[in-house]
Amino acid sequence: MRLFTVTLQRDEDGVWIVECPAIPGCISQGETKWQALENIKDAIKLCLEVRAERGLPLTIEVMQVEVTI
Repeated sequence: MRLFTVTLQRDEDGVWIVECPAIPGCISQGETKWQALENIKDAIKLCLEVRAERGLPLTIEVMQVEVTI
């Protein structure tokens, strides 16, 4: 098992959009936040499979930086 950070936001129609920043192009959605989170799990698995088949790096490096505002 591996943990991935995802981002969640709602679009103008109220649909939840979820993205995995560590995997380029790995995006899903759902009518509820929980549905979107379940959907991204499937999307992550599929994206990793496709990237492996194509010989691409499975993930890109994602880091957090501290910014003073």
